[in-house]
Amino acid sequence: MVWCLLAFGLLGLSTNQLHAGAAPRGGNLQVVGEARNKLIPIALEGFVGEVAGVLKFDLEVMGCKVVPLADAAFVVRGKADGSVVGALTDKAGNPGFNRRYSGGNLRDQAHALSNDVIQALTGVPGIASTRVLFKMKTGPRAEEVFLSDYDGHKPVALTNDKTLVSAPRWSPDHSKVFYTTWLKRGGIENTTVIQQNMKTGEREVMARYRGLNTGGALSPQGFLAMILSRGGSPDVYVAPPGWKFMEDLKGQNLRRMCVTREEENGVTWSPDGQWLCFATRANGKRMLVKVAAQGGNMIRIPTSGVLNPSEPNWSPDGKSIAFTAAMGGFNVCVVPAQGGAATVVAAGEAPTWAPNSRNLIFTRRGVNKRQLAIVDVPTKQVKIIPAFVGSASQPAWGN
Repeated sequence: MVWCLLAFGLLGLSTNQLHAGAAPRGGNLQVVGEARNKLIPIALEGFVGEVAGVLKFDLEVMGCKVVPLADAAFVVRGKADGSVVGALTDKAGNPGFNRRYSGGNLRDQAHALSNDVIQALTGVPGIASTRVLFKMKTGPRAEEVFLSDYDGHKPVALTNDKTLVSAPRWSPDHSKVFYTTWLKRGGIENTTVIQQNMKTGEREVMARYRGLNTGGALSPQGFLAMILSRGGSPDVYVAPPGWKFMEDLKGQNLRRMCVTREEENGVTWSPDGQWLCFATRANGKRMLVKVAAQGGNMIRIPTSGVLNPSEPNWSPDGKSIAFTAAMGGFNVCVVPAQGGAATVVAAGEAPTWAPNSRNLIFTRRGVNKRQLAIVDVPTKQVKIIPAFVGSASQPAWGN
């Protein structure tokens, strides 16, 4: 395992560093209507080894089903001869595109081909070259924040504190990471919200009051939402842009967004930064609520059909909220952002959305460890990410 505090540049080439041939895309093979919410049958021809495995995983994550040629509606034919070559057609041979990929390694090139296939078939950019944050258990009482490719490859540790961590989250521009740690300072261990610069590795304490300090969700406008118990019971607070904990130790510039007797969890901003959503309790029942960014009353978000919602995450397109429901086990659910009938999409917990607002990455509990998994929400197809050395959980999807 590689341990490093400066991980941003160590995870291979980004999408814009991979180059495809200049061949035109050709015909229109786009899947439309209700078919976009069903598994797209696709065949792979000519690929072997790692490239074949990457393509199968990517395409099935993003709503396809790799099938024999006789059962396919579309075909991707190609090879890997030092670089990946791929051509998309429909079953009748009508062309989509024919491209050669260069830059990066074969795995990166296969991801780029997968993205192009999905873009051609659905009109939505693929997510095979994205990255995820998560925490991983590395010892009896040690967890670290990790960053990896979305499929779990090339994991790099962002921390090396040998303590407990929780809830890693990206800033909207992905230049910073927020997480909760149990670091000792002055011989005292206390929950602490940390902001870490992804380019320099520099860390800054954002909250370390007596009691609970967690959360760390940044809005596009720069407002930082956290859950703090500085006023007694843990409640949601918002710090203004540019706020410095060490310059406001009394928290005079913090805005308290709710006053309850029970603990809140799972703060998440709407993509436009106008609403803050979190889980709370009323009359002993857990529920999702939202509060306007400038403050105001809590507004309930109904989740009909499921109980005990927690850990909400607002989709990038603003249309849906994913959350965990505890009903004799943990389930990943999705509800319209305004509330309504909730849909169970997978067994698991702690979901966060991909940039395409279609996939969710979440935690699934195993016998001896926790694993990360991805679900294609419309089809409910689940792919387990290959096991890590340690128990991985609480993922956050980036770009």
